Amino acid sequence: MEIDVAKSYTATIQTTAGTMVAELFASESPLTVNNFVFLSREGFYDDVIFHRVISGFMIQGGDPTGTGRGGPGYQFNNENSNRRYLRGTLAMANAGRNTNGSQFFVMHADYPLPPDYTIFGKLISGEEVIDKIANARKGAQDRPIEPVAIQSVTIEEK
Repeated sequence: MEIDVAKSYTATIQTTAGTMVAELFASESPLTVNNFVFLSREGFYDDVIFHRVISGFMIQGGDPTGTGRGGPGYQFNNENSNRRYLRGTLAMANAGRNTNGSQFFVMHADYPLPPDYTIFGKLISGEEVIDKIANARKGAQDRPIEPVAIQSVTIEEK
């Protein structure tokens, strides 16, 4: 385990549309936060696009192939959360229970999703960036016509 669940973690997600800062829920979702911290520190998310963007729902990224089918080459289990999918929530995207990898989404609006996606953080700043990305012109499969990319994710530990 790379993280210490007794510490607090924030992620600064620099994108081509602006910067978002998220508080990560290390004590609630330690496997997921550990994975996100590890991938971020390795530069895995650098230059990865938001490949699926649905206004009024969410923005999804973290797939190095940009297809919605890529990941880090491994999977890990879901972690339960009593939280709801509110605007600014960060959660893992998956292809079914216990198939988490690198893809994640940020809620653009409150939405009543089933508890199948591990919630691991929430934005503390940068909601205007979600709006900008979510409202971008889109083509097939909800992909922005002009790519919006994660430039870097920086983790701060306190």
